[in-house]
Amino acid sequence: MIHLSDQIALVTGGANGIGKGIVEALAQAGAKVIVADIDKVAGQQTADDVQGHFYELDVTDKARIEAVVADIVAQHGRIDILAANTGVYPQISIETMTEADWDYIQNINLKGTFLVTQAVLAVMKAQGYGRVVLTSSVTGPITGYPGWAHYGATKAGQLGFMRSAALEYAKYGITINAVQPGNVLTDGLKAQGEAYLEGTRKIIPTHELGEPFDIGYAVAFFASPAAKFITGQSLVIDGGQILPEEPDAII
Repeated sequence: MIHLSDQIALVTGGANGIGKGIVEALAQAGAKVIVADIDKVAGQQTADDVQGHFYELDVTDKARIEAVVADIVAQHGRIDILAANTGVYPQISIETMTEADWDYIQNINLKGTFLVTQAVLAVMKAQGYGRVVLTSSVTGPITGYPGWAHYGATKAGQLGFMRSAALEYAKYGITINAVQPGNVLTDGLKAQGEAYLEGTRKIIPTHELGEPFDIGYAVAFFASPAAKFITGQSLVIDGGQILPEEPDAII
């Protein structure tokens, strides 16, 4: 049911990790994928791998976002799908966190989501169709973790933004949803070492870590015509990690 042929999809933060999985899943479903990322080398490679196009993009730069969106429309005539995936997650305790630390992650994760989505929604409204999918997290909206108070705040904030945005744009044929990944086997997670990975597997009921494609397939579903009656919703993709009431519940 997931057919995205002739759809134009923009994926921010699409160069690596979960973003790359989203790019690959959308391309596999038939979409023409445009990768936007601050990482020029990896971003261009990911775009080349799916015969897409790459734009260097800092999601905190409003003028650059508007220029990229305008160029995509000039080249392709429309933007059907936005996967707003850009995010950072430095770990800092509240006690040592500075105002600059707080502003850095808020600007990229939350303000960046707003700026990119706002620019693309203007295009989608004019064309009377659109699918927006935000990458949130289980951390913040559902769970907490020491050192990620500022990160969790941005991920919970994305869902608050999503719900109101979904209401504002539903009448224009636009849906706005989110995915909430758990532990996904990206390069960043692998860098923690095998002991960390094995410990994490033990607290996940499936005893497996997610793959970027697991998130990508969910985004592809939300981005498809099959999800036309779903808006303002989020989907947890975590192998059941948030389910147990206590560690002994995992068998």
